[in-house]
Amino acid sequence: MNKVGDIFFILAMMLCFYIFKSLDFSVVFSLAEHLKAHKIIFFGAEVRGIELLCFFLLIAAMAKSAQIGLHTWLADAMEGPTPVSALIHAATMVTAGVFLIIRCSPIFEFAPLTLQAMTIIGGITAFTGATMALVQYDVKKIIAFSTMSQLGYMFFAAGLSGYNLSLYHLFNHAFFKALLFLSAGSLIHAMSDEQDIRKMGGLCKILPVTYVCFLLGSLSLIGFPFTSGFFSKEAILNQAFAKYTSVSLFAYVLGVLTAVLTTYYSIRLL
Repeated sequence: MNKVGDIFFILAMMLCFYIFKSLDFSVVFSLAEHLKAHKIIFFGAEVRGIELLCFFLLIAAMAKSAQIGLHTWLADAMEGPTPVSALIHAATMVTAGVFLIIRCSPIFEFAPLTLQAMTIIGGITAFTGATMALVQYDVKKIIAFSTMSQLGYMFFAAGLSGYNLSLYHLFNHAFFKALLFLSAGSLIHAMSDEQDIRKMGGLCKILPVTYVCFLLGSLSLIGFPFTSGFFSKEAILNQAFAKYTSVSLFAYVLGVLTAVLTTYYSIRLL
């Protein structure tokens, strides 16, 4: 899955160099407005170069940030140690795709079709990731699909030009999801490497510290009032509701449904 992303990232870099004669951010961003109408021939069709460049970057980001269709590697990566999951599969590597989009926002603003596609993909990913988390029994896989769902939120926020909100949720998510993964690691060690939640229950009295950490992480994930997750999720849903386009309404409805499902699977895990 990541190789697909790598190939499109290389294509994006080649196309960027072809259009702008540079890979320097400052050069590309300053020239973007002047070259926004630049056309190229792609498989016999005439397309806007910047639109195609952003489309390639979008697919690269989709693979790295486990968006729908290129998401299967994330659950399989849960075989790794829990501290690795906390650092790489919650805070840093999986958010690299989202960060790439945020970093390249000055060129994405000249690619409206790609932004619409990003919003739709993000909305579907958020909802689908949540539905997958509902039916998992492996404690780490529930949290992994939850990560996929939250990455969908970041994607559709960026697709609605709310790059600041996307980065805000990325930052908040890194902390509460890392806390959840580390708490899950503590739980798995206490259960002698058992990860099936059907074989657990009543551990609150035996593992009070782990339970409190799990509770705090889950409340922030749910978006309980006055936790960090509440402020960033609320801002993203506000952004979607206030845009008044059919695409933003689609993302808003899926975002609200995802928030409901997130509450359900988090409480199920607790």
